[in-house]
Amino acid sequence: MTQKKYINRIIERLDVILLAVAVLAVLGSGAGFMHAGQASGSNTSGTGLPDYVDLFKMTQNSVVKITSTVSDPSEVTIINGVPSNGQATMLGSGFVYDTAGHIVTNAHVVGQNKSVYVTLTDGNTYNANVVGVDPYNDLAVVQITDNFTGESLVPLQLGNSSQLEVGQYVAAIGNPFGLEDTMTNGIISQLGRSLNDEETGSFSIPDVIQTSAAINPGNSGGPLLDMAGQIIGMNTAIKTDTGNFAGVGYAIPSNQIARIVPILIKSGTYQHPWLGIEGRNLTPDISLANGFERNFKGVVIEKISTNSSASKAGLVAATDDQEGIPHGGDIIVSVDGHPVKSVYDITAYMDDYKFVGDTMSLGIDRAGKMIDVTVTLVARPPPAPPAPPTLTAFPDLPQIPGFPQLP
Repeated sequence: MTQKKYINRIIERLDVILLAVAVLAVLGSGAGFMHAGQASGSNTSGTGLPDYVDLFKMTQNSVVKITSTVSDPSEVTIINGVPSNGQATMLGSGFVYDTAGHIVTNAHVVGQNKSVYVTLTDGNTYNANVVGVDPYNDLAVVQITDNFTGESLVPLQLGNSSQLEVGQYVAAIGNPFGLEDTMTNGIISQLGRSLNDEETGSFSIPDVIQTSAAINPGNSGGPLLDMAGQIIGMNTAIKTDTGNFAGVGYAIPSNQIARIVPILIKSGTYQHPWLGIEGRNLTPDISLANGFERNFKGVVIEKISTNSSASKAGLVAATDDQEGIPHGGDIIVSVDGHPVKSVYDITAYMDDYKFVGDTMSLGIDRAGKMIDVTVTLVARPPPAPPAPPTLTAFPDLPQIPGFPQLP
């Protein structure tokens, strides 16, 4: 085999990123902004492949590291016979929202802390106060309180997440495992995912972006960027059985950030509209058991919370039979005229288009008769406070005869 053929075979086996760099090096092409089958502006090379080098240079100074301390019940110190929890360091990411020192991150990054540390890309660390938290969308805003004169805080621009498409190139920047300013790349794998709260199971974040860009512990709160350098989402979770990235990452969409963050800065909290039901998507078995066609679509109400919008509007919950099939309850088939196929359709619509105090028209099948019910949306109650940490139980220590007993 000739040297030329050998080199060509090696190049053919390189991945897309290395190939893009090789082509750029040969062509001597500078980065340019152009459309290459992307839903929004794209930073691509002359080959149409993404240019992550310029993207990183554009945005790296806008991403920060956030650290805080939390009580760690797994480390207990005994002082004068009194057990005391140790402290653990929480690590996450965030991005610059404005030149006033506001930084956006995840609520789970700041936890219950009132203040955190913000480290900029130049290595300088500043104190910051938590000014607003929305636990239901896992959003938080902190503001640098130290004098940061001389620092160049470059806010990132929020893109329009409603215009995203599956297959679009994206990049994530953050601090996985404490490795500052790490960029990973991938695509938008799917849109409209629902991210459930694992602790309580009482709510879910709608319209979540699924991405193949690697996200690991420490990436939480960092931006998911399109190729124009705009934030299209905030990295917040992964789906994994091992604790490490397995190809499925989740990001809160930028449109939710754009709607909620200004209110968090102004008032410190965000009130979510709340219907107050637990429902089940109609399946063929449920549809047939209730006299509908096999593929009839809707959500059957199974439980109604006290003092909720649904209870005040007189909605009716179903009763399960011995086989667990619900009967006799209201079935929601539309919201403000929009067809409902799943519970997700209801929660996503409220989160995207409704505020507390707004009215919403529900198309309901009640005992085979179609009716319209207007509900006035009240605020979702605050989540229950986290349970206090429990101390690790220590085994009884052996006692030596003739010596004072240990506490």
